[in-house]
Amino acid sequence: MQDHGPSTGKVPHVLLALYLIEFAILAIRPYDREVWWAENIPIMLIVGMLVYLYPRFRFSAGSYIAMSVLIFLHTVGGHFTFELVPFDTVTELFGFERNHYDRIAHFSVGFYAYPLAEILHRRRLVRSPWILLLFPVCAVFTIASLYEIIEWWYAALAGGKAGAAFLGSQGDIWDAQKDMLADGLGSICTVVTFGLVHRRNLIRD
Repeated sequence: MQDHGPSTGKVPHVLLALYLIEFAILAIRPYDREVWWAENIPIMLIVGMLVYLYPRFRFSAGSYIAMSVLIFLHTVGGHFTFELVPFDTVTELFGFERNHYDRIAHFSVGFYAYPLAEILHRRRLVRSPWILLLFPVCAVFTIASLYEIIEWWYAALAGGKAGAAFLGSQGDIWDAQKDMLADGLGSICTVVTFGLVHRRNLIRD
């Protein structure tokens, strides 16, 4: 069943064009081609899924913009590796001991709670506004934990420089837990935003 939803204008097309340009530029001479593939394949799958869904279920412009943040950030991380992304200005400004670019990217993972809540709301899959807002948070936490397991598995399998670069822990033994926390905090902020944007419809429904 097709669900075109609210008008999105040219937003999805513009975002896709910008991603393809970014992808093409950053595919040239990445820091490590093996890491580049490992980082970009999940993003390419997300973009492919969104292109496939576009004629069938059209998200709002806000959802497409929210989802694009991770896509753009992650593509940059794939080129440099997340540890080596040029982020010195922010690191020095706040006196950080490590490059926190990866934390920002993880926080943006939580933005996918917005389209998840949008699906539940538009398809009326749940009646309770609380479940509608809590389910995307739980889903993001679950996906975040699964991705950390995949990171560990790949790093152990690849080993050496490629494995360490993909893992990107930068010597922090609690890196996986902090990444999952960043994902979850991003999702909480996102569902609060969704609730404020749609508060009238949620109360009425």
